[in-house]
Amino acid sequence: MAVACLTRALRSLTVSQPALLSCQAVAQTKLGTLSVVGQCRGFLTTACLEQNRSNWKQREKYTIRPIGMKKTGGRDHTGKISVHGIGGGHKQRYRWIDFQRLRYEPDQENHPFEEKVVEVRYDPCRTADIALVAGGNRKRWIIATENMQAGDIIKTSGVIGRMAVAANEGDAYPLGALPVGTLVNNLEILPGKGSEYIRAAGTSGILLRKVNGTAIVQLPSKQQVQVLETCVVTVGRVSNIDHNKQIIGKAGRNRWLGIRPSSGLWQRKGGWAGRKIKPLPPMKSYVNLPSISTK
Repeated sequence: MAVACLTRALRSLTVSQPALLSCQAVAQTKLGTLSVVGQCRGFLTTACLEQNRSNWKQREKYTIRPIGMKKTGGRDHTGKISVHGIGGGHKQRYRWIDFQRLRYEPDQENHPFEEKVVEVRYDPCRTADIALVAGGNRKRWIIATENMQAGDIIKTSGVIGRMAVAANEGDAYPLGALPVGTLVNNLEILPGKGSEYIRAAGTSGILLRKVNGTAIVQLPSKQQVQVLETCVVTVGRVSNIDHNKQIIGKAGRNRWLGIRPSSGLWQRKGGWAGRKIKPLPPMKSYVNLPSISTK
């Protein structure tokens, strides 16, 4: 009786730390001849879910070492499922990608910043491959381009000259310094903010034209965006171009990827499922947004 009361009391407690609670429960019967010693199991509450899942974005110092991640199971900070179909999967560690290629003040036109590709490897957290580059006194991870290999020298410059530059694949330049028709990826929408567009495997955009200090880029979805010509892009196509040709092969592989099984109910498609020819959406402009200074 005493053991049952003590167990119910422990279950009603709320812990503030995510670590497991360990305690010694010692109860003696009225006869005094029998003592039960047990170790109660720790538990988590909804209040400490946010503390339990540490966010790698809270780190201040950059590192190239893989960072441990905890699975969310499609749940938000309150513990409720916000995205269905997510759960399980192989354990992953995050490689911190530096999406801001230009991290120095624009130097002379003849001296762009050079970095050497140390290795190109698979990243479990994204579809494209990543490359470890070293230059100056630092190393960082970046999104690899299609033909990037270990030992390549890539250049980064923030200077817009009078003549368009003949950039190689993997080099990063402002849109105003590149010739019209160049294939680009890792597009910035605000100067100095870092790339936000064209980062998936095998994707690339096209520099269509340059008008009055702005540049118009066509995204892989055929939509056109207008940004300032000082926005930095990477020349070429994103790596792992055969990503969309991979065959899953069995249901277990989806579980490795963290995708839970969906309902197998077959539903006939109605008239809404036919092909629809729609005009392209209007061009989206990011010119009048406030700019961010380069770190």
